[in-house]
Amino acid sequence: MRWRHVEIFDAICRGGSLTEAARLLHISQPAASKLLATAEMQLGFRLFERVRGRLVPTREAGILAPHVARLHQELGDVGRLARNLRFHHQGLWRIGSSPAFGLELLPMALSRCRQAHPAMSFELRTHHSGELLQALETRDLDMVLTFDQREHPGLQRQVLAATQLVHVVPQGTAPLRSWDDMAQRTFIALDAQDPVGAMVERLLDAHILDFAPVMRVQTHYVACALVLQGAGEALVDLVTARAMLRPGLCLHRLPQTLDVPVSVLTVQDDAGSGARQAVLDHIRVALQQCCFPGDWTGP
Repeated sequence: MRWRHVEIFDAICRGGSLTEAARLLHISQPAASKLLATAEMQLGFRLFERVRGRLVPTREAGILAPHVARLHQELGDVGRLARNLRFHHQGLWRIGSSPAFGLELLPMALSRCRQAHPAMSFELRTHHSGELLQALETRDLDMVLTFDQREHPGLQRQVLAATQLVHVVPQGTAPLRSWDDMAQRTFIALDAQDPVGAMVERLLDAHILDFAPVMRVQTHYVACALVLQGAGEALVDLVTARAMLRPGLCLHRLPQTLDVPVSVLTVQDDAGSGARQAVLDHIRVALQQCCFPGDWTGP
């Protein structure tokens, strides 16, 4: 059964007559009648019987119908997929990130990307590093935005930009005058398994004798929420701090700027495309604009 025979069969099932089938296929009625006759001749049995002016499927056609409908649907899916993969400005992009980027930065970047490339669509998933790496390795994600700077077998890493570590305190709290001033403060620590958390842990251990946090949390935004409730102070990335900034919270610079690189991870053998680069460019710009209020002077 050739594809044109599948098309005429499906069109008659949907339209109920040769006239309607011809209209659906954008061909003449004689051409539709000839296609049907050829299909029946090759199959060796009739597909339709004429009943009161309509074509009614035979028993054999009734058995074939769900398989043909599924085949027709699958071809339609292939067509939609091909359109989504069109070079540069179309396609579905499945992006994973740590929770910090899902609060403000990625919604901003992807919204701008959609405005510039309306045919693009996105799936955004926020998880912790282990889940994201597994999803990337199994091709359930196309790219992962992360603070993780380690190399992983089978994955390639590209540094997009850098944010920085900042001091989040309750409103009215003085900034750190020096690193030694940290010993007089009460800190909420991040999970030491987190890339930024490990950086913070090293910093606090270096400047606070027998460092013991009042709380340890897994996500940066929970640390900010605890600061807002007066539970202590925290060192988090600027991306999260800006997204969580609200009345009652204040951001201070550290005595020395500490950069926190932001990378995108992709599968090693993924050659990329113009469309992916467009997505990354919008994320990079959003990262570059994520500064202390009033610092950025771009367009």
